[in-house]
Amino acid sequence: MALFSLEFMRRAFLAALFIAGIAPMLGVFLVLRRQSLMADTLSHVSLAGVALGFVLNINPNLTTMFIVVLAAIILEYLRTVYRTYSEISIAILMAGGLALALVLMNLNGGNSAISVQSYLFGSIVTITTEQLYFLGGLFVVILLLFFFFRRPMYVLTFDEDTAEVDGLPVRWMSMCFNILTGIAIAVMIPIAGALLISAIMVLPAAISMRLGKSFTAVIGISVIVGLIGMTSGLLGSFYLSTPPGAMITLVFIAIFLVVQLTRTFAIQWQRRKRQQKTLKDVE
Repeated sequence: MALFSLEFMRRAFLAALFIAGIAPMLGVFLVLRRQSLMADTLSHVSLAGVALGFVLNINPNLTTMFIVVLAAIILEYLRTVYRTYSEISIAILMAGGLALALVLMNLNGGNSAISVQSYLFGSIVTITTEQLYFLGGLFVVILLLFFFFRRPMYVLTFDEDTAEVDGLPVRWMSMCFNILTGIAIAVMIPIAGALLISAIMVLPAAISMRLGKSFTAVIGISVIVGLIGMTSGLLGSFYLSTPPGAMITLVFIAIFLVVQLTRTFAIQWQRRKRQQKTLKDVE
């Protein structure tokens, strides 16, 4: 309990709780819509927003949010243009975002390079009270949107053609989801880092999909896994003096491997039991 006497650790754990609700919930929809790389793309594009903030000498969090939201809108437009080859839009935006970030850093004489590097890995233990309030507000908004629009998003996620036949505004819903994802990434990047934010969003969803039998169960399990991974990684980084984002990602990977190996062993054991039962019936 000694670590809870530290104010920055209390803020870090609160941030971990909020991120554990935000990232997996959005990550499940990203994985089911086959847009897992969108989180990685937007996180890379966010570096251009960070560099722009340093060039213009304004708060980089504001410019990051603007650039990421703009990229989310462009990504949805490109996805409709290249419906068959949707990965092209991801490649274009990722390359363009990184190129723009490098150009902006060079225009600033390289002075922003060190500051931009801090956004690459982030630090959950340096979160400010303002960022914590923003995370809490975003968590409440996403929770309310999920509660009211769960069924339309379910239909849109699994079958866009059916959603369009039902009269749902497919393009606007998809764009709003991309914008919400972009805002969440922009808020979480200073905390989790641009290089690891996609793992924090996608891995809990990937784990829950191996365990859940229904859509609601997958959402619930992903949040629980996110909570376990975030808090365990934060504790491990505190006692081992390692970067929090990296430790959290390694915990998620370890959980994924355990779940995958356990599931594989269980399937093989059931198959062997069925074979033995079949042999007994034949005899």
